[in-house]
Amino acid sequence: MSSLPPVGRLRWTDVPAPLRTRLETALGSSVMDVDTPAGGFGHQLAAALRLASGRRVFVKAAPDDDPLTDANVHEANVLDVLPPGAPAPELLGIYRAAGWTAVVIAHLDGPHPDLSPASGDAGQTWALLDKLTSSPAPAAYTAAVASTPSGAAGLHGWDVLLANPPGDLNPDVRDRLHQLAELEAAWPGLAHGDRIVHGDLRADNMVRDQERGVTFVDWAHATTGPACVDAVSLAPQLVLAGHTPKDITRLLDEHFATATDPLAATAFLAALTGHWHRNARLPAPPGAPGLRAYQHRAATAGMALLALRVN
Repeated sequence: MSSLPPVGRLRWTDVPAPLRTRLETALGSSVMDVDTPAGGFGHQLAAALRLASGRRVFVKAAPDDDPLTDANVHEANVLDVLPPGAPAPELLGIYRAAGWTAVVIAHLDGPHPDLSPASGDAGQTWALLDKLTSSPAPAAYTAAVASTPSGAAGLHGWDVLLANPPGDLNPDVRDRLHQLAELEAAWPGLAHGDRIVHGDLRADNMVRDQERGVTFVDWAHATTGPACVDAVSLAPQLVLAGHTPKDITRLLDEHFATATDPLAATAFLAALTGHWHRNARLPAPPGAPGLRAYQHRAATAGMALLALRVN
């Protein structure tokens, strides 16, 4: 029935029968097939369900005592209050049974976007960020995320590496440790703002839907903050996709979300890159075997951008 999920992912058959029955009743049709897309680092069920009616929906589910359940419910609350036209899928419902919670979201039909220089997806993504951050978040959104602290505000790593520099640290990075730690230390004071922040923007948290175009998914880390957060988070991903650091640095200098507060943008890039450099050296957490390798690649890309911004 199902395609095999990535290592560590829960399967549809792991979901208790009472919750599976509740979902099929609510959706008005039995589940015929389950597809777990590649990508992501979570261990909860995150799968597209194909129903006997032909309809498809996307479901996230985990036990109620799993920390990811709170994240899933937070995402659902966010999807319910995003402004019209936001690049996000529609929330279809939250369902609970047998000590588990499932969040059902509209299915998006398409691949992850191609962020390479040869594609127009990167340009569309920047335009979406421009629209999303050009005005303050609506009151309903701000209320929905008010109790969720910004994960971006606490990112750091250069302070730890400065105190005990690892032997494998690149000499150019080692020579900049004091400067990078100072930039990172400035970030918490600049991390507050009134704009919508997705909080985890990568290609595998986006879908190029056949009808809607590029759409942002996985809003579990959504909060409010300065306009630069998602744009800066995306910048190293574009370098990894083949854009030159010089081109992306120029884009950061010109784009509304980052040009309006260049100090905050550079400080956040320093904090994010420090976080990746520090965490890439830690053991892989259970259920996320590819995370540390990704953080290592992202740290290298982030440092290439920082080297151009802090000279």
